[in-house]
Amino acid sequence: MPRIPRGLTKGFCYHVINRGNDKKTVFLKAYDYSAFLDLVLIAKERHDVKLIAYCLMPNHFHFVL
Repeated sequence: MPRIPRGLTKGFCYHVINRGNDKKTVFLKAYDYSAFLDLVLIAKERHDVKLIAYCLMPNHFHFVL
């Protein structure tokens, strides 16, 4: 069941995590990591969000925004 939408407050830090379905691998090759980071850069250009830190692992990722 999805969570209810949460309000965002400017100036606060948020920990965002996303995991593959059934904890399956989502980044299979080194190229997958770099392609994902390219998409993150595109998203940053579209949205006023500061990416403070990130961690990419084979089956999930973490962002601190």
